Amino acid sequence: MFQGKISGLEGLKHINISYKASMNDKYTLNPSQIVMYATEYCSDCMRAKKFFEANNIPYLRIGLEGDHKAVEFVMQINNGYQSVPTIIFPDGSILVEPGWEELKQKFN
Repeated sequence: MFQGKISGLEGLKHINISYKASMNDKYTLNPSQIVMYATEYCSDCMRAKKFFEANNIPYLRIGLEGDHKAVEFVMQINNGYQSVPTIIFPDGSILVEPGWEELKQKFN
């Protein structure tokens, strides 16, 4: 996601850190970083993404599209439902479909 003209990295607004993330943070309730299970066109997922970006909070996004293991993991956490976003924090807490205020409270 870039803004304006780019020369070097000045125009870089957000880096998708999923390529740098440890594989050990996928499908676990004890990740070393914030992990958000999401779908591409989910409005709640987009809101959570905007919250993290607006507050410069790094996170790993795992898309459910084409990832059967991720779908199964999310359904296991959410009693059989594919509720997204499902956000797992390093402290072991989980937020499911949080609003902006709920996310804000988590970081206060």
